[in-house]
Amino acid sequence: MDPAAFLTEFEQRNSSAVPRLGGMARANGVVIVSERYWAFAGIDGSLREGRMPVAPRSLRAIPLARGLVRLSGSLSPLFRREGVARGRERVFLIAAVAAPLALAFAPNWLGLAAGFATTFVLLGWLLRGRTLYLHGAEHRAIAALEERRLRETWTGLARPTRFSLRCGTNFAALLMPVAIFGGRFWPLPATAVTPLVVSVLALALTMELWLLVQRLPRLARVVLLPGLGLQRLTTLEPKLAETRVALTALAAVLRRELTHG
Repeated sequence: MDPAAFLTEFEQRNSSAVPRLGGMARANGVVIVSERYWAFAGIDGSLREGRMPVAPRSLRAIPLARGLVRLSGSLSPLFRREGVARGRERVFLIAAVAAPLALAFAPNWLGLAAGFATTFVLLGWLLRGRTLYLHGAEHRAIAALEERRLRETWTGLARPTRFSLRCGTNFAALLMPVAIFGGRFWPLPATAVTPLVVSVLALALTMELWLLVQRLPRLARVVLLPGLGLQRLTTLEPKLAETRVALTALAAVLRRELTHG
């Protein structure tokens, strides 16, 4: 597939609503996802594609549960065996995600020390290589689609924003106060499992708030202001070649969406 030719044809022929896309940046490429498909374009020119998992309709209709289902689904390109992460990397990520849950039953001093260590290691993993530049490229590619400026962005004539209201940085900025508030004002008697319950509920409540503000752009710009500010640290201005990597992944997802209706 020639991504430049496809994007040009897409803009010329497609005037209908475009699918809602998201993504994630990695040190060696960009993942773009829709509700049904994902694609990873590497800086080495490689391209991998796959299907997103489909959660049971009953779970997608239950408040709180639907947020956790959506959150786990968004990470599937990393954790699935046929996804973009290699075996050792998947093990590392699973351990990093599971550590806070396991340490909920450990003494406070051990949980705090392990939490700092896990955060430090994860930050090192997230910020390695070209990740920050490719993060900006991911946002730019999706903005180019939503603004119908794909051809101009591919050629470098347009440079849509590298900031996004749907960025995971915004979610993290929302999660912190929700988790702190939940832990401080937990109404039930504390037990050994309370930290675990509070952590899971904080994730679920944050996802509900996240989904709500996404439907209200004016509110989102206020509520997500801290996250948008943090994006000045978690994204860097991408070069044209990095933007084209993100656009290549985006073109692959759009092609599959159009092909399979």
